[in-house]
Order: sequence, then structure tokens, then C-alpha cells
Amino acid sequence: MARTKVAVIGSGNIGTDLMIKILRLSPTLEMAAMVGIDPSSDGLARARRLGVTTTANGVEGLIGLPGFGEIGIVFDATSAGAHRANAAALQPYGKQLVDLTPAALGPYVVPAVNLDAHLAAGDVNMVTCGGQATIPIVAAIAAVTPVAYAEIVASIASKSAGPGTRANIDEFTKTTAAAIEQVGGAGRGKAIIVLNPADPPMIMRDTVHCLIGDADTDAIRASIEAMVADVAEYVPGYRLKQAVQFRKIGPDEPVHTLTPQPVTTQVTVLLEVEGAAHYLPAYAGNLDIMTSAALRVAERLAEGARP
Repeated sequence: MARTKVAVIGSGNIGTDLMIKILRLSPTLEMAAMVGIDPSSDGLARARRLGVTTTANGVEGLIGLPGFGEIGIVFDATSAGAHRANAAALQPYGKQLVDLTPAALGPYVVPAVNLDAHLAAGDVNMVTCGGQATIPIVAAIAAVTPVAYAEIVASIASKSAGPGTRANIDEFTKTTAAAIEQVGGAGRGKAIIVLNPADPPMIMRDTVHCLIGDADTDAIRASIEAMVADVAEYVPGYRLKQAVQFRKIGPDEPVHTLTPQPVTTQVTVLLEVEGAAHYLPAYAGNLDIMTSAALRVAERLAEGARP
């Protein structure tokens, strides 16, 4: 069976790691083009060494490539602002776009939660690294009992936060919070990102706090553990750092400032995400979970496009 040809826009860390994952791991995708704007970038240089067609002329260079018509899926690993321009330029050509930026032009997709609902979308958004790590947990709790409020804290190594991440901090928090509600099912969502300057760099850590009413804690724990296993199928370094924690909320705690809904219990889930080190260092689990999730999405899109 012929593989689906794909292109990656963005020759930085995320785009390069994604390219290497496609080349090494995917039986259904064929790396057809790597697109950048810096002719001297390491990503373009690696692509050329690996026999991948390259252009340093951005999306217009991609459109001008001889084999552009054969490309079915385009990944965008640039920035929120750049994706808006890239999506507009590619719109007339009918490509399926997988957006790894916080632009959120298309529906939010978290593979373990809602991928099958958006296989026909022309532009799917991968939310953020924090969203990919934590929204499955919120959804797992929401599958058992309503989640009135969900707050996530994504702590990543400062060294793993490139210029794109730093330029999109506001988009990160807004996009992640919105997806916690729309995909995770929380009544209200909040997201916080911490860039930790520790040396040696720390592995990505994620904390999820959810406020719920009375519920079956064993069922919640089982749902979370099953979801962690589902995510770990495409992100092998994804794991629970500690056992799921439940705490009764005291009568004097001002949780009414977070949600008007009556709540009795706080659920806390501590996660760790270690990268596969295909191109990025192992501590950059925040970037690895994005590229791993994007790869899973594109493979499913490709399967859905076949007759």
C-alpha cells in the first residue's frame, strides 16, 4: 500500500524531531518535504542529508515544489501567527493541515480523547504540549463524574522552550484553558506554564487539579490509569509520577471563586513526560509529546483518506 506523502513546515526543533519520527517510525507516512526560512538551519541540513526535498522559501517554496500536488498532509510547526498565513496560502489546494501551534484555527484534537470525531477536518489543532499531557486526565475524570473546575500546571525545562514557545505564552494559556473545557469536559479550565531554569534540565512535569462532587474514587482512579496507558501507546515516556490523590474540600475553603457549582473533592494527578530523544534531548518531553501526538493524528488522517 502506498504511503501518504507529507510535508513539515518549520525546520526548528519541533519540525526536525517530527521529520525524524516520520522517517523512523511511520509505516503509513512518507516524508516528502521539509520547509523552512533559514537556509542554514540544522533542520534543513539534516533533511538534505536524509534525502528529503527541502526549501528555504517558506510556504510559497513548498507550493512551488514539483511534487507538491502529491502531498496529502502538511504539518505546521512554526508559530501561531505564521500558521494563520500558511493556512490561508494552502487553503486553495485542499491539503489536510496538522497544526502544532496554538493558532487553533481548526478543532482541538487530543488523540486519546477525540481524534475519531475530527478525521474529516481540513485543519486540526494539536492544542499545546501541556494540553496534550493533561487534557486526557481531565477527560478521564469527566468520564466518571462531572468536573466543575480543572487547573493544569505544565513545568518544562527552560532549555526546551525555544523562541516559538516563548513568543506564544499567552496563546498557550488561552488555547490550553479553552481545550480543557471543550475537549476535557471541564466546566471551567485554567492553564499555567512554568519555565524551569534548573541545570541539569528537568523532565517535563504536569500537575492536574480537578474539583468534583462526591464520586466513586476507585472508578476515577481506574479511568485515569486506563487513559495513561492509552496515551503511553504513542508517547512511551508518559507516566504517572505518583498515585492519584483525593482530598476532601473543607467548608471554609473559598472554592466558590473558582466555580459556582457545589464541589466536595479535589483530585490531583501528577504526571511526568520523558522524551524519546529521537532528535531532542530526553528532558524535552514537552516537545516530544507534541510531535508524537501529531504523528498519531496524521497516521489516522491518512488511514481515513484511503478508499
